[in-house]
Amino acid sequence: MDVDAPTLNRWLQDGDELAVLDAREQGVYFRSHLFHAACIPLSQLELVLPGSVPRSDTRVVWCDDGSHDETGSTLAQRAAEKAQELGWSNQHVLVGGIGGWAANGGELYSGVNVPSKAFGEFVEHTYGTPRITAAELNTMIDDGADIVVLDSRPLEEFRNMSIPSGIDCPGAELVHRVKEVVTDPETLVVVNCAGRTRSIIGSQSLINAGLENSVVALENGTMGWELAGFDVVRGHDVHAPDPGATSKEWAMSAVAEVAERFDVGRITIDELEQWQADTTRTTYLFDVRTPAEFEAGHLIGSSNAPGGQLVQATDEYAATRNARLILVDDNGVRATMTASWLRQLGWNDAVVLDVDVRELDVVSGRVERLPVESAPSITVSELGDRLSADGVAVLDVGTSLKYRKKGHIPGSFWGVRSRLNAARAVVGDVETLVITSTDGQLAKLAVPDAQKVWPNASVLALAGGNRAWRHAGNAMESGFERPTTEPDDVWYKPYDHDGQAAPKHMQEYLTWEIALVDQLERDPTVRFTSWA
Repeated sequence: MDVDAPTLNRWLQDGDELAVLDAREQGVYFRSHLFHAACIPLSQLELVLPGSVPRSDTRVVWCDDGSHDETGSTLAQRAAEKAQELGWSNQHVLVGGIGGWAANGGELYSGVNVPSKAFGEFVEHTYGTPRITAAELNTMIDDGADIVVLDSRPLEEFRNMSIPSGIDCPGAELVHRVKEVVTDPETLVVVNCAGRTRSIIGSQSLINAGLENSVVALENGTMGWELAGFDVVRGHDVHAPDPGATSKEWAMSAVAEVAERFDVGRITIDELEQWQADTTRTTYLFDVRTPAEFEAGHLIGSSNAPGGQLVQATDEYAATRNARLILVDDNGVRATMTASWLRQLGWNDAVVLDVDVRELDVVSGRVERLPVESAPSITVSELGDRLSADGVAVLDVGTSLKYRKKGHIPGSFWGVRSRLNAARAVVGDVETLVITSTDGQLAKLAVPDAQKVWPNASVLALAGGNRAWRHAGNAMESGFERPTTEPDDVWYKPYDHDGQAAPKHMQEYLTWEIALVDQLERDPTVRFTSWA
């Protein structure tokens, strides 16, 4: 069913559950999209939709740029049809796509994770979050000043590049661990991330929690540090330690006041079960502890969403607006701090499960992706024997970024699952087409699609994908010599750009983030809340 822009505008403000989904690839979505639209590319729909929109009768509106493919359909139409086939029953398509939205006076945004990024700017403006420049911080470090630099990003990002003397302490871990690394109330605490959002939210979290120290955000994060001409450290691996008894006592006392100030509710296990049994509402269950803690033991049905990342990229975890978000941890500190921000972001039903998850029946390990349907396949050893044979081609449908940076099977082409006709024009006629991806799951989904485009070829998925190829000891090729379409399937972060291009992209990114707050004033569909 088609939905026009005025109707969608009303739906966005009626308070009922709604998922606005953009069917374009992330790199295309990045250029221009609706504020509330989560990116679920048609090429990955089966893998992403179940977790993002778990209730199958949720009201869903698909959008795109309105352009039609060779079949006469838009990506949004194709996505709605595919979702319908998979059992999602309440599908709609935005008439005219984002162009129709803009023509009706709607605001369009560039970038990714826009609600969270815009919220960060809102927080800085609303609370007056204090900050320090890179030059000021560098002088203090050189002078041996009494400071502690806490990096609020996940450890993998921290290892990639960090401020000298920095200590990794991801977002929701800050209040949980700060007393282990900051023991003197006179010490200046500096919180940084790569850009702005997590620096602002992290430092304001410590301020909201009542830390007696002066706390500042590093203006523009590691990007601002590098743009100011200072060197970052690579491969650093220093993490804030687990909190001891005294630290826990302070943190739990602090979040009790945060919960009261921001009206953070708590629910029991019985209430959790009642909410999960309610088929009329969407209930997300997020474990906001670290990945290691999650893997050691978590509730069945929960997803790992470390608190800082859940606030930083909410649309990647929960695409259904006005849903219930239940946050889980061990002592309520990380869950409460995360909920306090989610409530201000507009998630009114973000609550804390009032129990130590470790005391419940838990399962260990990672949460595996839902299995996809089987497809004709070929093993790594079989492909190795046939790779150089005439009439055999390999098409990698993983991301262009991984194809470039992590390498690919020698001689393989790169393409996008939803653009297989473009791949056909480059690859040409073959007797055997082997489809691969990072772990082989997306490749299996692409096989029936590719069989329609190469009707006379034997189309096979590589069992285990590139990961299995690499683990078998086979060589990976670098470079980007055989693309079949534009590499706009994902957004390239400033640090993903090589050499001299990186500073330009850093500055553009920071300029974009700062400007978001001005757009919010023009958009009546955005309602952040503050208790400043």
